[in-house]
Amino acid sequence: KVRPQIEHSLLTEKRLAAEAEAMQVFAENLRHLLLSAPAGSRTTLGVDPGIRTGVKLAVVSEAGDVLAHSTIYPFAPKEDKEGSIAELARLCREYNVELIAIGNGTASRETEAVVAEMMAANTDLKLTRVTVSEAGASVYSASELAAAELPELDVSIRGAVSIARRLQDPLAELVKIDPKSIGVGQYQHDVNQTGLAKTLDAVVEDCVNAVGVDVNTASPAILAYIAGLNKAIAQQIVEYRKEHGRFDTRQALKNVPRLGERTFEQAAGFLRIQNGSEPLDASAVHPESYGLVEKIVAAKATTVKDIIGNTEIIRQVKAEEFVDDKFGLPTIQDVLAELEKPGRDPRPEFRTAKFREDITEVAQLTEGMQLEGVVTNVTNFGAFVDIGVHQD
Repeated sequence: KVRPQIEHSLLTEKRLAAEAEAMQVFAENLRHLLLSAPAGSRTTLGVDPGIRTGVKLAVVSEAGDVLAHSTIYPFAPKEDKEGSIAELARLCREYNVELIAIGNGTASRETEAVVAEMMAANTDLKLTRVTVSEAGASVYSASELAAAELPELDVSIRGAVSIARRLQDPLAELVKIDPKSIGVGQYQHDVNQTGLAKTLDAVVEDCVNAVGVDVNTASPAILAYIAGLNKAIAQQIVEYRKEHGRFDTRQALKNVPRLGERTFEQAAGFLRIQNGSEPLDASAVHPESYGLVEKIVAAKATTVKDIIGNTEIIRQVKAEEFVDDKFGLPTIQDVLAELEKPGRDPRPEFRTAKFREDITEVAQLTEGMQLEGVVTNVTNFGAFVDIGVHQD
């Protein structure tokens, strides 16, 4: 009588432990993907490879706006390689493209070869080509969010736009996709979906708040993950920005409907304002600590502008001298660290992996060969690395 109960109890225990482990692996992979290095504000050509339906192209400005789009047919049945190379060169030249982001899906290496040929024929163009993970791009293309952001573009072109933006800022683009669709987990369909969704949402929230968000360029999708904000308030911020122009200070956020004092208190430290009238608004220093910074500045007979990033002055500040009822030593040390490296980004510096051009198939690999690649997924039984042979 007792045996079935014990069996059931043990199986449940093991299943829950296995689920927790699988969720943990997914969460860690997602964190690494979200915090991958951004290429930054550079004009980028997004390339979504395809064979029969053509290769979709989209030029995206430094700010992430679509400047132009096109479709080329370098492969069968049309095989218009010459025309394709000419069109690629035209777009790169006309819009001063710096980066070419090529999706890693079907026909990725063949498309990369066409792009390489164009670059070889136009050496005056200063271009860098990078292979970008397409995971979840098709989900975004067909989503309501993409339709609202890019209503005038065909679904297939939206994929190319997403690929370009992913290279510029992976975090800002990937938050638009349901984390489960990004596909960097193991056994993700076998685990409790509610628990998985909660775990992954917490990871996205952590990453967004660790990096911080520029209020004047952020989409509602990324703003919604900021502590204290939700989808409705994020939308209000964007609407207010459209109507009244850019925010000049953090305090101006209080004019946004439904953004009350409590919400401001929670969110302000994670919202950045670049080139505003208050230099501290571009840092992670919370407005509550601005008075403390003023005290430090007065004690050192300098200005806020001059102390920011000035290691020499900051190292001379004795934190314990400024401790009072409101600010303890750890808070003051945090503020000083932030002043030294304001708005520091926890993400690594951008660099690219160069695939060997003569290696395109698994059959060409030999033991002992050393290749550069991109880690696309890590599981408990091993890591998947994209080395440009159609199969991680």
